Amino acid sequence: MKVEAYTDFAGVYDTFMDNVPYEEWADRLEAILKEYGVHDGLVLDLGCGTGSMTECLARRGYEMIGADNAQDMLEIAVKKREKSGQDILYLLQDMREFELYGTVRAIISACDCVNYVLEAEELLEMFRLVNNYLDPSGIFLFDFNTRFKYEHVLGNRTFAESREECSFIWDNYYDEEEQVNEYELTLFIREKEDEELYRRYQEIHYQKGYTLEEMRELIERAGMEFLAAYDGYTDHPADTQSERILVAAKERGKDSEK
Repeated sequence: MKVEAYTDFAGVYDTFMDNVPYEEWADRLEAILKEYGVHDGLVLDLGCGTGSMTECLARRGYEMIGADNAQDMLEIAVKKREKSGQDILYLLQDMREFELYGTVRAIISACDCVNYVLEAEELLEMFRLVNNYLDPSGIFLFDFNTRFKYEHVLGNRTFAESREECSFIWDNYYDEEEQVNEYELTLFIREKEDEELYRRYQEIHYQKGYTLEEMRELIERAGMEFLAAYDGYTDHPADTQSERILVAAKERGKDSEK
């Protein structure tokens, strides 16, 4: 059966994401934030998912807000908050039209969330909202999967992984004309711990492949200042073969571009 993205997958998302070094990534985000003067204060995690990165940054002393449009993912994030005791505000909001009560010192978006925005004009509007809700000279950090990655690493390939309680088959179909990658996820999730019954689910996800040049143009059109682009979560500059790029941008006024 077909289901909405991040519904059934939400329950096993953290299992299959356990190879993501959240703590190391959070260290890198914190280092960049401090480099630009953001040592504390309110920070929004846009597309926070199950709250793994949100929790990491909260432990580093930031006052965290998490926003995501997948209710199933947020329910898991709330359970993590109950366990950790962190004071995190979670909002059920679409990143393309999010709203805050005021401005924040920084906004971060990790794990290629922005690639789910398939239209450049919608991404531009999201960046304008980011600029609007940042404090003066506030910092925006986000990562994205590059077009190079979809064309040469993921596109038209199948990946599979099996765990004791769940397994998945991940088929990728890349449309070079539209620069959109379709993920077809087939999940086999154990119904109960003491049984060998697995139920099959399917989800379809779509991500857009962007180049750094396109991202920089959208950032500047949105009124922000482009600061730097790194090869993933390293301190090395991004290049033409970077698969994931981490971008740093800065608020520079609310009326810079119309």
